[in-house]
Amino acid sequence: MKRSMRDALIQAFCLLLGLFVVFPLIYGALGAFKTPSEFSRVPPTVFPDSFRNFDNFRAVFEKAPMARYFLNSLITSTVSSLVRLVFAALAAYAFAFFEFPGKKPLFILVLGTMMLPAETITVTNYQTVSALRLTDHYLGIMIVSFVGASQMFMLRARFASTPRALREAAMLDGCSDLRFLLFVLLPVSRPVLVTLFLQSFIAQWNSYLWPLLVTNHDEMRTVQVGITMLTAPEATNYETILAGATVALIPALILFLVSRRKLSDSMSGGSLVG
Repeated sequence: MKRSMRDALIQAFCLLLGLFVVFPLIYGALGAFKTPSEFSRVPPTVFPDSFRNFDNFRAVFEKAPMARYFLNSLITSTVSSLVRLVFAALAAYAFAFFEFPGKKPLFILVLGTMMLPAETITVTNYQTVSALRLTDHYLGIMIVSFVGASQMFMLRARFASTPRALREAAMLDGCSDLRFLLFVLLPVSRPVLVTLFLQSFIAQWNSYLWPLLVTNHDEMRTVQVGITMLTAPEATNYETILAGATVALIPALILFLVSRRKLSDSMSGGSLVG
């Protein structure tokens, strides 16, 4: 009886905590259907008067070329996430199975970059990208996201859990390191790969500062930069901005729903470390 009561209290606490976390998202989605007068009400209301008010969503695509911004974000987020996983998998394989001088210091150095805030190297990255004449270019937006220490660290932990005898047996059968990585390690690490891809995709999709710095023309802006362009000079259009933010959440939500089974497998299997 005491145990069931304790479990019920824990579940109730987790439910309340979950509602507290997602409430801003719910309020933003509900606010996308409100009119300007509804935001001025005292006391404020959570639910809109009507869910048939789609004028805010139409305004999102009328005030800015949001379809183009969505395409730019989709291209940069997808390509940079895939390239990041490729580099992470290759580096993780080397740290997990190869022996070379300076392996441990180099690994510690790579992990040390995880504690370095991205803002500290923004100026240096911009100078480099500008010198390479990659501003207003997809590659200029993506290049700073091609390498990630956290993805390498997690894949290295997953690869290191694979028995070395399996690799030795594969080598005896004439399997190369690349074939072992592609046809043995990556298939069994699929839940981890899906999780890391989703994490990288959402981070790149939500990126604002870097795309703002390296793009000067409207046709190269990303969706997060485009949302800030929905504000009118004379007033803050809360309803339009919330509608734009709600629309911007849809791709990440779809990706999460499609890959939720792999995410569940990753968590239940203890695939991720840290």
